[in-house]
Amino acid sequence: MTVASWRNWGGTAQCTPDAVHSPARIDDVVALVERAAQTHSTVKAVGAGHSFSPIAVAPQHQLDMSGLRGLVDVDVAARRVTLRAGTHLHELPALLGEHGLAMTNLGDVDRQTISGATSTGTHGTGIAFGGISTQIVGATLVSGTGEVVTVSEDDPDLAAVALGLGALGILVDLTMQCVPAFSIRAEEYPLDADDAIDGFLERVETQDHHEFYWFPHTNCALAKTNTRLDGLVEPSGTGAVRRYIDDEILSNRVYGAVCALGSRLPAVVPAMSQLSGRVLSARTFTDRSDTVFVSSRTVRFREMEYAVPLEATPSALHELRKMIDRKRYRVSFPVEVRAAAGDDLMLSTASGGPRGYIAVHRYHHDDPADSAAYFADAEAIMTAHGGRPHWGKMHTRDAEYLRSVYPRFDEFLAVRDRFDPDRVFTNPYLHQVLGS
Repeated sequence: MTVASWRNWGGTAQCTPDAVHSPARIDDVVALVERAAQTHSTVKAVGAGHSFSPIAVAPQHQLDMSGLRGLVDVDVAARRVTLRAGTHLHELPALLGEHGLAMTNLGDVDRQTISGATSTGTHGTGIAFGGISTQIVGATLVSGTGEVVTVSEDDPDLAAVALGLGALGILVDLTMQCVPAFSIRAEEYPLDADDAIDGFLERVETQDHHEFYWFPHTNCALAKTNTRLDGLVEPSGTGAVRRYIDDEILSNRVYGAVCALGSRLPAVVPAMSQLSGRVLSARTFTDRSDTVFVSSRTVRFREMEYAVPLEATPSALHELRKMIDRKRYRVSFPVEVRAAAGDDLMLSTASGGPRGYIAVHRYHHDDPADSAAYFADAEAIMTAHGGRPHWGKMHTRDAEYLRSVYPRFDEFLAVRDRFDPDRVFTNPYLHQVLGS
């Protein structure tokens, strides 16, 4: 049987697995893992392919988890739900809304599976809110020996399993701590980039959710501030038609055409960025939380994101601006800046304290050599501040560096030795970042 090649959304990773499996039951996963262990093969689960890093590359046995989706159990009183690992984030509003529940926080993309998002450390913004992995209170996975292991919130191993990089086993279900369904008042407004950067720390401390996008080659930024409301309220403010024009037509179709032009003619990028910055306008609206958190992203790009100590975020951004000007890069995509609460997960980018997140992007058709140089120069700035790379986004860090910025790194490796002693779940990326 011919196996089709797999490629991720951003076009940064690809492989042709020896075999592709689509388990429909937990027993199917157990059988596959046991067979792989017996034949000294490797197994990797793949979600939606939205990681820019090669974390999901499966050279041998690839597991398509789309057959393990949906709601397994709901405890409305405790506000907890158990979901199959292949459930997509965009499926959650309907599944949870029926029970009056919602996710505490989300990122701005919802195409990922719940297991893929949590295993790579996907996060939103808000200094009082951790990444999606911090909402996990229980998990079931199949270990490297084929054992079905259930980890509860009282088990110290949950600090590894909740954000396990796919290195500990095949997740089959996750129990999430939810909150009552709620609405958000969203405010979007233009800011001078200097103000956006220098006022970032104050804004994240005083707002529920704050982020901004800086447009390189300009002093223009677009800020987004979300205020959580008690319960659900009627949508109001900027209407659906205006938001469709802004989000689908201007932010995707027109912007995609602008990026394509800039890719062919890099010299025009600064002028186009200036134009984009000048037409930024304010809008305010109120809607259901997931509708506000999530944005439509149809223009393909490549992304690197680093978490730096919160207080270092403004300095790193000022250095990034100077570097772009000095190196004369032509960058059509804005730089995204967010923050998240600290947590105690072993490999969370926010482990041990709050972090600022700086994400740099390039259009997927931009010159590969120029893009690689840009990412390398941005990475040098972030690592000088002790930055931790997002596990699902582009970076070049190895185990030696990562051990220096993660105090619990070796603790995670010890858990891995117990869950997957023969490295059934390894791949080249995990060998790079974990060292064995």
